[in-house]
Amino acid sequence: MTIPTDPETGKFVRAPNHFAARITADGRDGWPVEPGRYRLVVSRACPWASRSLVVRRLLGLEEAISVAVADPIQDERSWRFTLDPDGRDPVLGIRFLAEAYQAAEPGYDGGVSVPAIVDVPSGKLVTNDYPQITLDLSTEWTAYHREGAPDLYPEKLRGEIDEINQAVYRDVNAAVYEAGFASQQSAYDEAYSRLFARLDQLSDRLSRQRFLVGDTITEADIRLFTTLVRFDAVYHGHFKCNRQKLTELPVLWAYARDLFQTPGFGDTVDFDHIKRHYYQVHEQVNPTRIVPKGPDLRGWATPHGREELGGRPFGDGTPPGPPPAAEALPPQW
Repeated sequence: MTIPTDPETGKFVRAPNHFAARITADGRDGWPVEPGRYRLVVSRACPWASRSLVVRRLLGLEEAISVAVADPIQDERSWRFTLDPDGRDPVLGIRFLAEAYQAAEPGYDGGVSVPAIVDVPSGKLVTNDYPQITLDLSTEWTAYHREGAPDLYPEKLRGEIDEINQAVYRDVNAAVYEAGFASQQSAYDEAYSRLFARLDQLSDRLSRQRFLVGDTITEADIRLFTTLVRFDAVYHGHFKCNRQKLTELPVLWAYARDLFQTPGFGDTVDFDHIKRHYYQVHEQVNPTRIVPKGPDLRGWATPHGREELGGRPFGDGTPPGPPPAAEALPPQW
């Protein structure tokens, strides 16, 4: 995997999301909400894709939108379906996600990323716009939400959620990559400083309230969680984000465990996929491709004490049931 950086500044350059059509209730982009029509392609290693897995679980959209899980180890054609029999996705019939990108835009030779939603009848990619995918699952697919599904993007709180999301994206979600992929010291130093300054601010905020916005789980918590759950396993060492481990930040560690132990969060996390992807794919960062044995993950199951802050994780709704048998993960410790 070649990591794109600016030759002058050494800063990591993230490619924009090229396919940004939306699947909506009214079908205004040509892609109407329709259960069974679309397939969500993810890697359990990827934090951006993991957001969509959590939201899909919490809202109970498993029957409405099927999921394809790519191999955590990419090759030169990026995400591949080598976890499936004969190396093909059983629904889409393709070996590489790139085939759906090329079906949508013949001759496309840009980046191939997850999450991606593919139209099953045509085999065409619809969108890889990961920030919008989860918001649309919450707001456009309401007719197919499970009974008791939480409101993850409540209208009265959207302004505050959007503001938090922007800060968390810039200074946490993206900053860990900008530190880890920097090719000059100054680029690394700037990203590192921004990351830990924001984590300190978030820790202060969460010392007074159980969740980031309001008294229930929202989109904001999901976006922060998918970075925090990877922090000690990969970002602390592999990306040199090493001022402290998550386990050494008491408030954020308790907050992350609270979410991890909430149905729909920890049951979507695959630490094996996470560690193998980062350490074996990013050869510029880890040329030996050796995957560390640690850290000890059993702490994720320990009591967190966040109930003392009150809050209602699902608001007026209820927790989701167990994941479908085909999506259940084996015990991780």
